[in-house]
Formats: sequence, structure tokens, C-alpha cells
Amino acid sequence: MSTPPLAGAGMPPGAFSGTQAQAAREVNTASLCRIGQETVQDIVFRTMEIFQLLRNMQLPNGVTYHTSTYQDRLAKLQEHLRQLSILFRKLRLVYDKCNENCAGLDPVPIEQLIPYVEEDGSKHDDRGAASQLRFASEERREIMEVNKKLKQKNQQLKQIMDQLRNLIWDINAMLAMRN
Repeated sequence: MSTPPLAGAGMPPGAFSGTQAQAAREVNTASLCRIGQETVQDIVFRTMEIFQLLRNMQLPNGVTYHTSTYQDRLAKLQEHLRQLSILFRKLRLVYDKCNENCAGLDPVPIEQLIPYVEEDGSKHDDRGAASQLRFASEERREIMEVNKKLKQKNQQLKQIMDQLRNLIWDINAMLAMRN
């Protein structure tokens, strides 16, 4: 990373020198992500400062400005914009480096990251584990049956509610015709 991190942004000036030396030693993807996160936080902070400066500026509505005040505020705004562009370049470098480090990695399917119990009991020599597995599969089957019955009952209730809605609609229509 060729651009040095900026001091300020709510941190003492010496705080970044230690992290910069540490980052030079450890250039793994996790430390790059941490540096990227800090950079994004700095970008947000600088952007908030820019909006604060813009909010405090007065519109040129015919009122005469003090040129020194105007020049001072303009200089602050330009400095913040310059620092913001440096931070965005730094973020781009971190992003490119992270993509470069992760380019050779094969994405691992999510299914491989989740441990699960296989249903055949041949792998388990323990009788207790086999009985627990059997009990769990029976419980799962019962839950599936209850869910199926529940879906059927919900379907019946929906049909009844639709019939009642239609009946009320018809009654209201007849009452409206009579009046």
C-alpha cells in the first residue's frame, strides 16, 4: 500500500504508526479487511465533516462575506476533499489486494460447512448413539406428520374464511340494493 494512513479521524497521530508497522509485517487477508474497515470508517468520518462544513456555510444571497472566512472555509473543504480522495484510493488498493489474495481460493459449498448426522447406523458402534439417532428420526417423522396435518387444517380454515367473506359480501350487496 503506497498511500500512508491518515492521522486524525478521532485518533491520535501516533496510533496509526504502530498499526502501519504491524500491517507491513502481517499482510494477510484478515488484516487487509481490518485496514479496509478502518479506511471506510475514516471515509464516513471525513464525509460527515464535509457535510458539517457545508451546512455551516451561508448561501451567497447578497450578503458580503469576509474574504478571510470564506478562504479559510474553502481551504478546509478542499483539504477534506483531498484527504477523501486519498482514502478512496487506499480503499481501492486494499480491495484489489484482497481480491488478488482470494483469487485462487475455491468457494466451499455451504453444505460442507454444516455438520450433519448420517442416517445409517453402521458408522456408530455405540448402542446409545444408535438409539438416540433412532429416537431423533422417529421424532422428526412425527413432526413431519403433525406439520402435514397442520397444513391441511390451515387449508380448511382458509376455505371457510373465504366462504364467510363471500357470504358477508353477498349480504352487504343485498342490503345495499334494498336501500
